[in-house]
Amino acid sequence: MNNQLQTLLCVHVVEHLDPTRAGAFAALHHLSLFKSTDIDLTDISDFPYVLSYGAQSLSIVQTEKGSPGPVNASFVGGKTVHRLKFGGGKGQMVAKAVGLNRGVVPSILDATAGLGRDAFVLASLGCELTLLERSPVIAELLSHALTEAQGSEVGEIVSRMRLVSENSIDWLQAQTSSVADVIYLDPMYPHRDKSSLVKKEMRLFQTLVGEDLDDEALLAASLEKARYRVVVKRPRKGDMIPGPKPSLQLMGKSCRYDIYALKSIDGIKR
Repeated sequence: MNNQLQTLLCVHVVEHLDPTRAGAFAALHHLSLFKSTDIDLTDISDFPYVLSYGAQSLSIVQTEKGSPGPVNASFVGGKTVHRLKFGGGKGQMVAKAVGLNRGVVPSILDATAGLGRDAFVLASLGCELTLLERSPVIAELLSHALTEAQGSEVGEIVSRMRLVSENSIDWLQAQTSSVADVIYLDPMYPHRDKSSLVKKEMRLFQTLVGEDLDDEALLAASLEKARYRVVVKRPRKGDMIPGPKPSLQLMGKSCRYDIYALKSIDGIKR
């Protein structure tokens, strides 16, 4: 987590919402807490970002004038459900990368969970996932989104997603045996995509979370604890993570998947 978080982010909770969770999060991470009875969200200007506990959602809001809209991790409605219905199922690149096109359904550890979008797609295709997220702020967004989705049309999908808010390298090194059939990595990488969504989310991640400067160590730890393969998502023309060369690569229009095969994924019980 960014060591300057206390100067970058504050917590705001709306009236009529129980402030217990917001207060506990603010206290745990030494963040300033504001209530809407004291100050309106739109009047906060001393912090560039606000973790906003709203009546309907939890989101991160940028306070700079002209900033893009809020960022949340919701799995209910919007682009997530659209991708679920029209994304291509097991024909999607990410599904092929983890081996779903081979007629098996691997267990997956997503060691760089972020907002959980790829994990949600894999869970929708039947995979059981453990999601690791090192940033407590992003993990809080993701935790709220998973809770929100329970009982909704995607409730069965999120029931296959378990969140762990820890540093992935530390967590992996603490395990005494293999943790999943496949370990999936999508480390922070400078994106050149011009879309407003990518710009908005990447700017937020780079500021609040910081760059991934330990991806080589993360890959090494993952190779020790995966049973069948490690999959690394990269920009199409991005550098490979230093270390062993991937066994194969799947190339998409804007990204690629570097696959480090440890043994044949066909060995998973069908």
